[in-house]
Amino acid sequence: MNCKAKPKTATIEPPRLLLIDSYDSFTFNLASLCRQAIPSCIIHIIKNDDYTIRELQPYLGYFSAIIVGPGPGSPDNPQDIGIVKDLWKIEEGHVLPIFGVCLGLQSMGIEFGAQLQQLRVVKHGQISHIEHTGTDLFHGIGKVDAVRYHSLHVVLPENGELQPLAWADDGIENGRVIMATKHTKRPFWSVQYHPESVRTEGGGADVVRNFWNLAQRWTRESGRSIRSWDSVVDRVAGNPWPHLQSHSPPPTPSPYQSNVITAILDSPNLSIIAVCEMLGVLIESNPFVLLDSAAQPGRFSIIGALMPESIQITYSVGDSFIVIKRGQASTRESLGTHDIWSWLAGFMRAHKFRGHEEIPFWGGFIGQINYELGVHSLQVPLRENSKNRHPDLNFVFVERSIVLDSITGRLYIQSIIPHDDSWVAETKTRLTTLPQRVSPVVEYEQPTEPPIITFPSKERYVSRINEAKEHLFAGRSYELCLTAHTHISIPKSSDYIPSSWERYKLLRQNNPAPHSAYLRLQPTTLLSSSPERFLAFSRPPGVICQLRPIKGTVRKAPDITRSVAEELLAGSVKEVAENLMIVDLIRHDLHGVVGDDVQVKKFCNVEEYETVWQLVSVIEGKLPRGTSASLDPESEVGWNVLKRSLPPGIMTGAPKKRSVEILQTLEDHNRSVYSGVFGYWCVSGSGDWSVTIRSCFKYDQRDVSLDQCSAEEWTIGAGGAITALSNAEAEWDEMLIKLQSVLRIFRAAPSTLK
Repeated sequence: MNCKAKPKTATIEPPRLLLIDSYDSFTFNLASLCRQAIPSCIIHIIKNDDYTIRELQPYLGYFSAIIVGPGPGSPDNPQDIGIVKDLWKIEEGHVLPIFGVCLGLQSMGIEFGAQLQQLRVVKHGQISHIEHTGTDLFHGIGKVDAVRYHSLHVVLPENGELQPLAWADDGIENGRVIMATKHTKRPFWSVQYHPESVRTEGGGADVVRNFWNLAQRWTRESGRSIRSWDSVVDRVAGNPWPHLQSHSPPPTPSPYQSNVITAILDSPNLSIIAVCEMLGVLIESNPFVLLDSAAQPGRFSIIGALMPESIQITYSVGDSFIVIKRGQASTRESLGTHDIWSWLAGFMRAHKFRGHEEIPFWGGFIGQINYELGVHSLQVPLRENSKNRHPDLNFVFVERSIVLDSITGRLYIQSIIPHDDSWVAETKTRLTTLPQRVSPVVEYEQPTEPPIITFPSKERYVSRINEAKEHLFAGRSYELCLTAHTHISIPKSSDYIPSSWERYKLLRQNNPAPHSAYLRLQPTTLLSSSPERFLAFSRPPGVICQLRPIKGTVRKAPDITRSVAEELLAGSVKEVAENLMIVDLIRHDLHGVVGDDVQVKKFCNVEEYETVWQLVSVIEGKLPRGTSASLDPESEVGWNVLKRSLPPGIMTGAPKKRSVEILQTLEDHNRSVYSGVFGYWCVSGSGDWSVTIRSCFKYDQRDVSLDQCSAEEWTIGAGGAITALSNAEAEWDEMLIKLQSVLRIFRAAPSTLK
């Protein structure tokens, strides 16, 4: 037998790209675009200040190309640009193809003699038609309409080393602005616009694909050889993005402990208010939670029927422990090696139940998360000595609940207590005796001593708007959501002080909203008529995460028809630009957890609500089949998205981290409960969280007697998105308008609203 040895087949390794992240909120969108344009590529992402060029240079030989991502700031500021400035002047033997975006083009420009200038009219979230040469990056590409996020631009020197490839003609605003360029000798190309934006057409994946073709051609012609991958480089470049784990064979779903005990009652005319009052909401000293779909398109309202032994969990940023309360007993538990997010995930893994598939909530956590917990998650320093009075996370674990379906009129009475809970049957019987009527009109007496309302200083707020615009013009941010607190003090000497529940009923009546809430979890009482869902995630398998940002609102009036609302909202450059910035930011947040499968299902649709028309976009993401995010089970995908998406982008601006850092200097106080989120995380793995806006909250000092308190204190947050197009006076007026729907529940005199 002739046993000749078979020749070895050379292993063809997939190309590896190194993406330099300049702390932008669109980085993962760019990474996903690269994977779309170069399907076989593997992408590693590092920050622009992780390494010096001397430290990184020995490892560049393992990469096929570098992608320099966008970012806030200026290319002539070393803190903003980091290592990027050194890449363009790298030693000859280490040169490799580079593709720069936005800040990348500006950095490439000034390193090769271009002048950096400020645009006369800033372009943030705006779409421009791009003229191009039809060569290099634009070979075979026709019409290009691209999204721009920049306030700075470069002017190339004549007969320099850089050659222009594309322009935008801004007319009298800015003239012709360079949109793409290449180096005449080195394999460097860049674009000023954002190819990864959802609204860029023609200049996205095709341009990246052309860059890759150019990079491969240069690599062949220059004789550059790419080193075979060595695991030692993983310690420098980290794991490839996205960080997903494959399951082979597919994982077995987590076992459910038991079925949810459920009774169903058909009662289409039963008032949610009456149900709450039957369950004891009138006893102000007791905790109570209601997530209330008080208007369309909301559907399900959830009432937690809390018990004295219901577990309440609170946490404050900076603490190494959580506080667990059962009735009057409180204990501290060390987080140990966990953060608050992983501790709560571990708690939920021990609670698995199966209930009726047609309703979203079976039991689990209900509560609120403060803005500052999101700030902390971004690794942005909090203000010194500014710990919130309110816990930064305040949850109660709901074991008994009632869910009302406003479409079918059905009530679901549920319990996840793991023994035969007679409460379910008893409660169904009690509900059948309630009057079948709609909620009555809520009224209460005008107090003889009116509340004292302290508005933000107009002069200071307008000054901060102008400071915010200076940051925008300098390129440090594209949009800054500036906010302020209004304080309401109700003297205890007043002859009549409505309860918080009475105030909530009036809020619900005056400003019905799909994401309303009454959360009374000591020491915080929150009343909300929020119009905006932040994040909803379905139960596994096949978890889908959906975010619905609202940017753009017009109050209803007889003359505001749908066509008029569409012209005012979808037809407004400013409103669409604000919405687009947040859509691109949200795509980045989702890509960061689930990988490539992120889709914009709706962009800037005008939707009709009870009292307003709103400009709404819908973004969805999901994991590839048979994978999980990092080492976490699929049931925690939505929880991870929540962690990675806070604070809500609509309340910060973009890029998120830099915007939050700036806002920490522009705002005088912690936002606390305002600008955070509230909602639930169900034992099924699903969740639904809303943005804490159109809300008020107070601190309950249960350890202080009423006689010792001179006044009842409430706080309302309000603000607006500041862009380069903002008018300071108009922004101040808009903030006051947003306050009015909540201020009315305090019977504020009309003169105080001016």
